Amino acid sequence: MEKCYLMTAVVLLGLTVRWTVSLNSYSGAGKPPMFGDYEAQRHWQEITINLPIKQWYFNGSDNNLQYWGLDYPPLTAYHSLLCAYVAKFINPDWIALHTSRGYESQAHKLFMRATVLIADLLIYIPAVVLYCSCLKEISTKKKIANALCILLYPGLILIDYGHFQYNSVSLGFALWGVLGVSYDWDLLGSLAFCLAINYKQMELYHSLPFFCFLLGKCFKKGLKGKGLVLLIKLACTVVASFILCWLPFFTEREQTLQVLRRLFPVDRGLFEDKVANIWCTFSVFLKIRDILPHHIQIMISFCFTFLSLLPACIKLTLHPSPKGFKFTLVSCALSFFLFSFQVHEKSILLVSLPVCLVLREIPFMSTWFLLVSTFSMLPLLLKDELLMPSVVTVMAFFIACATSFSIFEKTSEEDLQLKSFSISVRKYFPCFTFLPRIIQHLFLISVITMVLLTLMAVTLDPPQKLPDLFSVLVCFVSCLNFLFFLVYFNIIIMWDSKNGRNQKKIN
Repeated sequence: MEKCYLMTAVVLLGLTVRWTVSLNSYSGAGKPPMFGDYEAQRHWQEITINLPIKQWYFNGSDNNLQYWGLDYPPLTAYHSLLCAYVAKFINPDWIALHTSRGYESQAHKLFMRATVLIADLLIYIPAVVLYCSCLKEISTKKKIANALCILLYPGLILIDYGHFQYNSVSLGFALWGVLGVSYDWDLLGSLAFCLAINYKQMELYHSLPFFCFLLGKCFKKGLKGKGLVLLIKLACTVVASFILCWLPFFTEREQTLQVLRRLFPVDRGLFEDKVANIWCTFSVFLKIRDILPHHIQIMISFCFTFLSLLPACIKLTLHPSPKGFKFTLVSCALSFFLFSFQVHEKSILLVSLPVCLVLREIPFMSTWFLLVSTFSMLPLLLKDELLMPSVVTVMAFFIACATSFSIFEKTSEEDLQLKSFSISVRKYFPCFTFLPRIIQHLFLISVITMVLLTLMAVTLDPPQKLPDLFSVLVCFVSCLNFLFFLVYFNIIIMWDSKNGRNQKKIN
């Protein structure tokens, strides 16, 4: 009973923080003609309720795709339609065709904020609570502390409730998928993840780990017996779920192709705005987008992405385990973020979710990564006037992690899960005992750099010749951190089995 009360208190605290952040400004408030993401979500409600389905993704007199045209999968459109029915019942002016563009009122803001909170409460938060409740070999208080830290992660709160989006829906479905396949509810887990992909196509960042983990399970059961049966069931589940989501768009070939063109707009270029990935960072020194043909850019980004995630995926297929699955989710999502085509700064949330799931295993490194991920979106957060909410939520998250997990006491080789890697290196370099100290120093340098850059971006004006100086520096510093984390997580994945054998010998 006490556990239920404490978990309820944690959920209420998470909801309170979310609602408090939502009372601040949002993306594009009072800034015509495009306004911002808040207007995009409202406009999709306007389109879906006033136009027939076959016109949702097509340019026309009533649906100008240049003005926040739908560019997410059908499940997002259905969600917008559901919200639109409620909005029409309350006040039809909110979603009136054409005349509602840029609509802003206190009542409408309250409604839109409530839709995000309800989606969070129905999908994401229950998944977090169940995940933490199912954690093994830790006390009830640790489970509750874990849930608190995940629910206080500032990046997701600031983007969904400050900038204004529904990332918690797709991330929530993905988390339900992780829970399902980790506890052998493979069909339900596959269904949940298919819903995640059909809500936001960026969930493809997580698709290879899901595929490899489930394929590895089938291999383990034997492809001539139970493994083959499981593979057929999984294939049927995936196909059926996609057919149900896309059925209205399968009536005509051009309908399907148009939706796909909207979901994967390769013509937009290698990256957008200031994003902390390789291509944006490298473009400071060499303008790749201006030098290389478009199709070559696509090929290069594909090759880099594929090669960077291949070792972890092979390892997961050959040795499927829930722990390896979670770490491979981190590695693959980070590879996609760093090297893939057409990445947005908000896509780092897709890496942050699986990092939240390994918060218990590596609290120090996970906390560090989640701080960097929030910092990497600083230009966007400052643009949306979310400085104060950012500072408060980051401090609250850091204090929660530091007190719940004693992160500064867990920097040994064992705590960082680098023991087996260090042993391997010491076979050739016996003096290799300083890795934890190096990581501690890197953490300190990273935090100091992030604080200084934040202060500079807030208090100083950039030179006239370099108006994007601070944004570029934020991207550059964040990208360096992410490259370090990519190496770190891959080391954990590749040396995991050796660690298991060493532990068995010790036991």
